[in-house]
Amino acid sequence: MASINTGKVIVGGLAAGVVMNVIDFVSNMYILGDRMKADMDKLNPVLWTNMNDMSKMPAFIAVDLVLGIMLVWLYAAIRPRFGAGAGTAMKAGFFFWLFGTAIFFYLYEAGMYSTGTFAYSGCLSLVNMLASAWVGGMLYKEAA
Repeated sequence: MASINTGKVIVGGLAAGVVMNVIDFVSNMYILGDRMKADMDKLNPVLWTNMNDMSKMPAFIAVDLVLGIMLVWLYAAIRPRFGAGAGTAMKAGFFFWLFGTAIFFYLYEAGMYSTGTFAYSGCLSLVNMLASAWVGGMLYKEAA
């Protein structure tokens, strides 16, 4: 059984993380921004301001890069069982989406987000995870 190619996990993971960052930025600023601001303002008017503080951007960027690496590692780990390719990458992306959605479901149930924001965010997040997994998976190759 082949071992995981750590170098390719990092390369593919960073590429997946860049995709995540781009989609997150567009989603959170332009598609969901007004909805998220309204939902957060109901809880605490300072939340949206805090979330958009430029000093916090490096942390958000870093988290997406780490998540990208984790996503490609998962792809590499399941690849021997499901085979190489886009289908397996989609499985890894779908798993990440389910896991993330389950976590955000708790926030939704606690009243932090409206049903509409949760639904739109879930759809955008699915696109994000599948696109990121596809890019990262296509860059991952087993060691020769």
